[in-house]
Amino acid sequence: MLSIIVMVLPIFVLVFAGFLFSRLNFFGPTFASEFNRFVVYLALPALLFDIMANATWTDLYQPGFIATFTLSCAIIYALGIFIRLSSAQHLADASIDGLSAAYANTGYIGFPLCLLVFGKQSMPAVTIAAVITTSVLFAAAIIVIEPSLQPERNMHRLIAKVGRALVRNPLLISPVAGGLFAASGLSMPAGGETFFKILGGAASPCALVALGAFLAQRRGEEEADHFGPLLLTAIKLLLQPALTWLLAYEVFSLPQKLAEVAILLAALPTGTGPFMLAELYKRGTLATSNTVLQSTILGMITLSAFLFLSRYGTS
Repeated sequence: MLSIIVMVLPIFVLVFAGFLFSRLNFFGPTFASEFNRFVVYLALPALLFDIMANATWTDLYQPGFIATFTLSCAIIYALGIFIRLSSAQHLADASIDGLSAAYANTGYIGFPLCLLVFGKQSMPAVTIAAVITTSVLFAAAIIVIEPSLQPERNMHRLIAKVGRALVRNPLLISPVAGGLFAASGLSMPAGGETFFKILGGAASPCALVALGAFLAQRRGEEEADHFGPLLLTAIKLLLQPALTWLLAYEVFSLPQKLAEVAILLAALPTGTGPFMLAELYKRGTLATSNTVLQSTILGMITLSAFLFLSRYGTS
């Protein structure tokens, strides 16, 4: 339990730092938005490129794990969209909400937590989950959002507009470029490796500070949606790991250790990716930020319960 608290505490500290310094007026009124643009256009693309460029394809070939985690994310994402559309949400907002329900914090919590619990042998599986979350799931959300925001009705022109928007999106370009670099067999120069490590390492902490700054912005009570974030948090922390358990053991018959890695990753709280996307498109930022915050707080309880039940908990 103590090890989990130590692992997750920096997240709260970074969010609180952004919140406190924003409330003390150390930042300007557009800080959260501009800081998030740095993450979306520079830091996160560098992280995605680095993950893909350094991926070892022989280690990453885990078809059962890939199918389990991908199906789990896809089903939860689709369920989140369906639930939010049924409450008269715009498709773009529903897509971001669906992403919030399915987007595990694999980068900031998943890697160190799995290293602590399962050891180095779990790192290839965590890398697969990170790629699926930050690249495949993220791309699916963008592909759903873009057509819903385009006023064009002519199908050919709509496809052309969406295509142009997608190929200009750094969050889609960077993992593709990283994968192509890895496939080329070229080695990254030491200076380039350092560049991507430093810039990519800034993605999560900067996004968390921006999240805290956004939460500090005073807004009217009429904007608050208390039920939506709680529902998305429950789906993320309870339904997704339960679905992953079903797929891992009953459908794909994964080995126990690999199944437990998949379930633990599915049980992680919502990462900052949905907030970055919400801020980028100016859609549903309040609900998304509340989901990230609530799932992170409550995730300490659910993760502790999982580790206890798996007999991996440490004091």
